[in-house]
Amino acid sequence: MELSERARAAREAIEPVTSFFLSLRAMDGQPDVVDLTFGDPHEMPLPGLVDALRANLEPRAEDWFAYKTSLAPARETIAAGLQVELGLPVEPDDVAMTQGAFGAIALAFRLVADAGDEVVIPEPGWFYAPMLRAANLVPVRAPLAADTFDLDVEAIVRAITPRTRIVVVNSPANPTGRVYTRDRLVDLATALEAASEQGGRRIWLLSDEPYRRIRFDGIAFTSPAACYPWTLIDYSYGKILLAPGQRLGYLALSPLIPQAERADLRAALLPLQMGLGWGFPDALMQYAVPALESVSIDLVELGKRRDRMVQALGEAGYALIVPEGTFYLWGAAPGGDAVTFVAALAERGVFVLPGTVFDSPGHFRISLTATTAMLERALPALRDFGPG
Repeated sequence: MELSERARAAREAIEPVTSFFLSLRAMDGQPDVVDLTFGDPHEMPLPGLVDALRANLEPRAEDWFAYKTSLAPARETIAAGLQVELGLPVEPDDVAMTQGAFGAIALAFRLVADAGDEVVIPEPGWFYAPMLRAANLVPVRAPLAADTFDLDVEAIVRAITPRTRIVVVNSPANPTGRVYTRDRLVDLATALEAASEQGGRRIWLLSDEPYRRIRFDGIAFTSPAACYPWTLIDYSYGKILLAPGQRLGYLALSPLIPQAERADLRAALLPLQMGLGWGFPDALMQYAVPALESVSIDLVELGKRRDRMVQALGEAGYALIVPEGTFYLWGAAPGGDAVTFVAALAERGVFVLPGTVFDSPGHFRISLTATTAMLERALPALRDFGPG
């Protein structure tokens, strides 16, 4: 059977990820395996999450589990929260409920970009490329700043061409944990405005913010939507709830988008989500939004895990980026070879994510969503195979 070119391109773009997924089958049946690969939970779900779902499980009307689009109470709750959290006058009609950040990103790509358009994505960064290929869009990678992994505005400008339609910014950033400053985002906004004027075509910014509420050391967060009007925001509850299997997120329009253009975008959201295969969260998850807004993983405990691993691995000679946000730890692989390093750890029952899945073969990522006991069990192997 002949695959579509779209399917073939998406498969090739995500091949490093799928290959690693398949390799994880080696963990099956092994006792005392320490899985530090993905941001999955390793403890029982948050009581607040369970309570919110339980409170809405019993039907209150015949249509309780009927087809749902973006429910008003969920959108109203989110808009009010964004007004406080980001200081932006977001309105409920600016919010579209989606199946996690995946759904919001897919919606954003199709809302403002056409087949053949280019989308500038950060490197190392999350798995945008296969989603773009599946939408007949062209990923163009722009490296983050060497060593610091800060946002490199000049690299983004160099990546822009007449076909550029969207620039993606992920802060706090996966996999690096960097949180970009307001000054850097203002510089980016100035550059995008100039590039849009020069090219005669509006360049949009997609602000990928699923880790927005997971930050350390009192570090402030600025959304690009506060700096550049032509911004779309995607968010996922799966991170702050540590429940990625419960698909709940949203796409929000910056309220600074001029009214006429924002009205067009609002009107396009519902039919586009329907056309994408009814891309709305399940009814139960939407009912739970008002209660879930105040539910969070233990950020103090997460900070302790970060500090413990940064100190222990630093003493072992690892070169690390101290994460300002997210629940990941990003470091240089000993010898610059992530594949060999990850394989050696796996022989000891410790699984970490190689930087190859982020097009960065000289690095690795550890998920801090593991329990403290799991992290302690991993440390001997990490020390033994470390650069020290």
